[in-house]
Amino acid sequence: MNWQDVLLWAVLPYVMVVVLVGGTIWRYRYDKFGWTTRSSELHESRLLRVGSPLFHFGLLVVIIGHVIGLIIPKSWTDAAGLSQQAYHVQALLLGGIAGFCTLAGVAILIYRRRTTGPVFMATTRNDKLMYVVLVAAIVAGLATTLLGAAGGEEHNYRLTVAPWFRSLFVLQPDIASMAGAGLAFQLHTLIGLLLFTIWPFTRLVHAFTAPLGYLFRPYIVYRSRRGGPAARPARRGWERI
Repeated sequence: MNWQDVLLWAVLPYVMVVVLVGGTIWRYRYDKFGWTTRSSELHESRLLRVGSPLFHFGLLVVIIGHVIGLIIPKSWTDAAGLSQQAYHVQALLLGGIAGFCTLAGVAILIYRRRTTGPVFMATTRNDKLMYVVLVAAIVAGLATTLLGAAGGEEHNYRLTVAPWFRSLFVLQPDIASMAGAGLAFQLHTLIGLLLFTIWPFTRLVHAFTAPLGYLFRPYIVYRSRRGGPAARPARRGWERI
């Protein structure tokens, strides 16, 4: 273990968390009106209808796969009767398909953004950097998926990356495990850390927005053509005029 390993696998992850949380709070307090994807559907919708579902649904499966692979220990899947070979087969099938869908979706969205004038004009420098890092993360993730399916302890991220990832939550980074991971897994991890570091300063921040207020809003009020306000009993959200 050397100082580079300590810097990369014990210091950098927490720096990323500080920037992610602090940047998100700053963005919310001082740039609420910029907290948006800056919708561009009015300018072009044909490519958007294809690229957006591919990207978002593919990314959802990728996130679920990361949660299962990094958080659930190997001993748990072994106890459940899932062999190492079966795990890698399903990881290759689901992860590979989801990864390629995500890559195809983001490629369509980037092509649309670059070739549609008004959409390209609304793209900031931070967003351009985000697209570069995002594509790099997806490509690196596909590479690690293929390496993991190839088998071999040197490509088994559940023995290296996963223990390190879980150790971060108890503030005891397992530097040795991450230092022993393959170069492709280390590169994918560093790109992921960079992506989350710049996250609050790009359009990706909209992922933290959930329209929870919509669930508790009053009913939409319609005026009936028959009768007046007394024609039906008052309900929540209705106002008598």
